[in-house]
Amino acid sequence: MVPLCCLLALGARTASGQAPLFQDAAPLTLRLEGDFKGLFRDRGEERAEHPALLRFSSRTDSASVKVDLRTRGIFRLKNCSFPPIRIDLPTGKVANTVFAGQDKLKLVTHCRGDRLYDRNLLKEYALYRVFNAVTETSFRVRLAHVTYIDTTKADTTIRHAFLIESDLEFGRRLAADIVEQGRVHDMVTDASYMTLVALFQYLIGNTDWSVWGQHNITVFSDTASHKLFAVPYDFDFSGAVGAPYATPPEQLPIKTVRERLYRGYCQPDSILAGALARFRSAKDSIYAAVRAVPDLDDRDKRSMLSYFDEFFRTIENRTLIEREFVRRCRAVEQ
Repeated sequence: MVPLCCLLALGARTASGQAPLFQDAAPLTLRLEGDFKGLFRDRGEERAEHPALLRFSSRTDSASVKVDLRTRGIFRLKNCSFPPIRIDLPTGKVANTVFAGQDKLKLVTHCRGDRLYDRNLLKEYALYRVFNAVTETSFRVRLAHVTYIDTTKADTTIRHAFLIESDLEFGRRLAADIVEQGRVHDMVTDASYMTLVALFQYLIGNTDWSVWGQHNITVFSDTASHKLFAVPYDFDFSGAVGAPYATPPEQLPIKTVRERLYRGYCQPDSILAGALARFRSAKDSIYAAVRAVPDLDDRDKRSMLSYFDEFFRTIENRTLIEREFVRRCRAVEQ
């Protein structure tokens, strides 16, 4: 297996080739104009592309370009009045802009009109930044202030959103290929990285993921070593976000998403110790990532960091480490 140190070095080695969109943490200003009523009605299995105009500005440039939009997601697609969106960019027309090199991008939206959902979105964005602070082997994100203009009814909505690094761009950055086949078991992926992922999910109180089902997980293969690593995304069901609709899976012995449950498989002590050490060393960066989120209310920041305090108290206590991560780890089915 590729050791965790090498996976971390892999990200550092390729960061210089990163696309400009995710090199800057400053929020973008976006304006999307199109038929949003028609777009949001389109939620079936065969969803169409809907034309729109994207206007954008950053600290370095501004422009407008015609794009195609499509609704996406699973739970949020079914349950959000304002579902997540995929933006298809005309790659030949965004060269020398902040979107240079991008093709299809996921835009995470605010789900519903209540301002609570805007706060939840900022908290989910913070969790991506937290995992960035732990490892380069994580999806990059870019916050945006978005004005949505529905051209069919002269309706305007202004909310936060964030863009997620595409699988293709992630693969280019980390010299990795997407694994298309399903039914990949946790135990055939890199053990050090998989333990890091499981501890991160425990930190944020998230059980809404599966490597085997590739649910909120994308599996990549390192092009040089062919070792597999399972990269997490979608954290809205976590206790750290606390979305009103979030509940744990019925088969798990927890009643709310604020209760933590370790879902990692049992690993040798040396692997668990290495992953725990990584979180201890990254603690200041993790807290700084939350504090740096623009427009996130100070009360929400304090609440998230108080929730994280519980995790760090646990990993400094040998008895609690034994209870949470050794006795309660998942054994391989015989």
